[in-house]
Amino acid sequence: MNSRMLEAAGVSPGWLAGAAVGVAVVAYFLGCFNGAVVVSRYILRDDIRDHGSGNAGLTNFYRVFGGPLTAVVILSDVVKAVIAVLFAMFIAGHISPELVILSKYWGGAFCILGHMFPCTFQFRGGKGVLSGGAIAIMIGIDGGGVYQSWWIPLVVWAGFMILAVATRYVSLGSCWAGFSFPIVSGLVYRDPLIILLAVIMGGLLLWKHRGNMVRIVKGTESKFTLHKGSQSKTATGESAPAPEAEAPAGETAPEENKTEKK
Repeated sequence: MNSRMLEAAGVSPGWLAGAAVGVAVVAYFLGCFNGAVVVSRYILRDDIRDHGSGNAGLTNFYRVFGGPLTAVVILSDVVKAVIAVLFAMFIAGHISPELVILSKYWGGAFCILGHMFPCTFQFRGGKGVLSGGAIAIMIGIDGGGVYQSWWIPLVVWAGFMILAVATRYVSLGSCWAGFSFPIVSGLVYRDPLIILLAVIMGGLLLWKHRGNMVRIVKGTESKFTLHKGSQSKTATGESAPAPEAEAPAGETAPEENKTEKK
């Protein structure tokens, strides 16, 4: 696949491949640090994947546990994405400035893969919305392009916020982010390799939300609501009952959480 950025860099294939593999490995393992799993397993001693939808993501964590630890999950998922992109930029900048923009997508893609399929947690991760949003912002900072690069996070985040607030379906806003990201990336950069990486990232996000999309069409998708306190018996200090049949990973919790006793 021809890429004007690779051609402009003029780097030997062997050296370029070595750097790409190194960035991919570091970015992937950074992505494996899943905030929802780490906080729930090692702080609350109650794995988030055993509750609600079974998804190791921010929305399910907030629905089940709530509380200030949600901020820790947000911070961890954002910081790891930022570090992954910065590391990729650092390596690329020492090879050729022409590779910096491409490196953002490369490092971001592997960070998303690590978040969604962490080898450290049985390949059961989150859906990549928060980390992906942070990566979109990093891509939009001082990236150049045919159009201004800040159009990428603007389109992704504005559409996400409008849809999520208007409908209270976080998953609908997430689907917009996955759908729009490769389109606006292609319009801004018009580089085949960047478009491919953007399609992979956006496609993975949409694939992770396939169950949500089906439920939106059927009208059975749960809407996001603010709540106080924790719905987890372990987090409230009560003994947890025997778990019911676990929902398939990637599905959204029903309106009334099954882990809460009425």
